[in-house]
Amino acid sequence: MCRPEMQENVMRFTISLALALSLAGFAAHAAEGDAPPHPFAAPRDADIAKDARAADILLGKRLLSDTKHLLPDHVGDSLNCTSCHLGEGKVAFASPFVSISTNFPQYAARAGREITLAERINGCFLRSMNGKAVPADSAEMKAMLAYFEWLSGGLPPKTKMTGRGAGKIDTTLVPDPVKGKAIYEAKCASCHGADGEGIKDARGEFIFPPLWGDHSFNIGAGMARTYTAAAFVKSNMPVAWGLNAPLGQGGALSDQEAVDVADYFTHQPRPDFPAKVKDWPNGGRPKDARY
Repeated sequence: MCRPEMQENVMRFTISLALALSLAGFAAHAAEGDAPPHPFAAPRDADIAKDARAADILLGKRLLSDTKHLLPDHVGDSLNCTSCHLGEGKVAFASPFVSISTNFPQYAARAGREITLAERINGCFLRSMNGKAVPADSAEMKAMLAYFEWLSGGLPPKTKMTGRGAGKIDTTLVPDPVKGKAIYEAKCASCHGADGEGIKDARGEFIFPPLWGDHSFNIGAGMARTYTAAAFVKSNMPVAWGLNAPLGQGGALSDQEAVDVADYFTHQPRPDFPAKVKDWPNGGRPKDARY
């Protein structure tokens, strides 16, 4: 039998070894990118004035919120960036801009190479805005980048943040566009129009964006994909549905209902995207891509 002092030493060694292995495992997971995501937090607009780049940041904010009017040569439909990136890009699970700049450059499967944030922004202009690219060295692009960078101020490189993107959806669900049409008529048409044409105010300005037709995003946009749109719809539509901050959005549809209605409106007529032939050059085309 071991003497008591030997048993105590063995126990101490065992505990120390277990602790060391646990810490090593934690470090390994952190190194692999499994560290807990950063809590979602967006800076206050009131703090913009304190920034040395305040003028650029404010211009970028305006460009992203009133894109159609301020960049008419680059927008071919009737959308603004904030038509999809709700609340000036500061709402969790509403495709926020917060933390985005810390993750670029990054590999993009659709492009088949590493891209810059400016290239990613122009991807939206070409697809979601059905328009033309903004020159990377222009004052407008620099301003938009300044706003993105301000929203991510103080965050470390490659920040993983809770609330990034549009949330999750069950991609194994089989969509039923017939049911989707009924859901659209019951819960979406009052804002987006019976024929997806959107709703305008007395001045003829869109207050709710069109979801299909010539004034909406083209088939190359991420929102033209069934499951991408479904995740956004489930997390964010309709707005003012509940009392949850900041927009009272989402929570009205199940995964299946979101998939059904997304499949319905994404497959309605919309502009083509001729450059689609260059997408996913290395393979990996998503199953819900429109082409």
